[in-house]
Amino acid sequence: MVFALVVLLVAGAGAATPDDRVLVVEDAETGETLLTVPVSEGTPVALEYTHSVEKTRVLDGYAVDGTNLTMTRMEFESYGAGLPARANVTVENGTFVFDPEGTYEELYVKPGRIAGHELRVGGETYDLVALSDARSVRLAVERRSALSHALSVADSKL
Repeated sequence: MVFALVVLLVAGAGAATPDDRVLVVEDAETGETLLTVPVSEGTPVALEYTHSVEKTRVLDGYAVDGTNLTMTRMEFESYGAGLPARANVTVENGTFVFDPEGTYEELYVKPGRIAGHELRVGGETYDLVALSDARSVRLAVERRSALSHALSVADSKL
C-alpha cells in the first residue's frame, strides 16, 4: 500500500514537471541503456583516454547545447595518429590545446581496456570500459520527463 502511494506521488510529480535532458549512454549494438545522467544547457561532457600509440592523455571536451553535444576543447600531450597536426594549437602548461569545430546529435565511442576511456559529466566521472565491457557505445542528449527518468532508474535497479 505504501509502495503504491509512493509510486502515485512520484508519477504525479513527474507528470507535472517539464521535460529534462539526460545524457544517455547505450550499447551501440543492442541499444541497451547503460547510463543516464541528468544534464542541462552548458553541462560539460568529456571523454578522456590514453592514446593507443603515443601512450599520452587525450581529452575531448563537449558542452550540452540543446539536445546536441558541441565540441569545445581538445587537449593532448603529444602528436600522433588521429590527432590534429594542422590545427591552430596553443600550449597550456605543457599540453596542446585547441578549440575544434563540431556539433553532434550523437557520438559513438569504442572504449578500450588499454586506453581506459572515462566519461566525465559535470563533476562526475564514469568508467566507460567497465560500464560497457569494452563494447562500442552511443552517447546522446535526450529529453525525458522526470517521470520517465525515475521509471528508467527504478527499472534498472530491479
